[in-house]
Amino acid sequence: KVYSWSRDQWRAVMNLVERVKGILLQPKSEWGAIEGEPGNAGYLIPNYVAIVAAIPAVCSFIGTTLIGVDGYRIGIGLGLASAIVLYVLSLIGVFILAYVIDFLAGTFGARKSPDNAMRVSAYAPTAAWVAGVFNIIPLLSFLSILGLYSFYLLYTGITGLMRPPTDKAIIYTIAVIVCAIIVWMVIFFFVRLLFGA
Repeated sequence: KVYSWSRDQWRAVMNLVERVKGILLQPKSEWGAIEGEPGNAGYLIPNYVAIVAAIPAVCSFIGTTLIGVDGYRIGIGLGLASAIVLYVLSLIGVFILAYVIDFLAGTFGARKSPDNAMRVSAYAPTAAWVAGVFNIIPLLSFLSILGLYSFYLLYTGITGLMRPPTDKAIIYTIAVIVCAIIVWMVIFFFVRLLFGA
């Protein structure tokens, strides 16, 4: 029997594609729609983060094990283990970033809201995750720099959902970005330490 997708499964895929497109192309209006949706990890992780965060891990696996650079490829086992660790650490990073966003909210006069902090943390990295598709061809992986657009998404998410005073919005965002960079540096340090890649 050939498995075919149900109408609900196709609708879920199309909703995911529309959300990615919306957050990348019209972030300010998209945050308003996001605020009306569930903000707990039980909803955001399986319905969005777990899927979109898999893009760089899967593409890196393909790029490093099947395509390679100048004929050099790493083994399937090492590539798979590296991709799994990168993926799991990315998911952990979402939780850590949400905590940082909510923790710093009071410092910058924003409203504390764990759900909104989780929404921002779940959707702001979208550009970085989508840009991970360039890892599929290692020679193009430098184009992953386009993922820096996620910093702008973070800013629009913080201003739209955490609502800091206008004069503190940029400083609040910079503080979160600094913490996010530290988190991601630690994540990639551990991946490099474990796998040397």
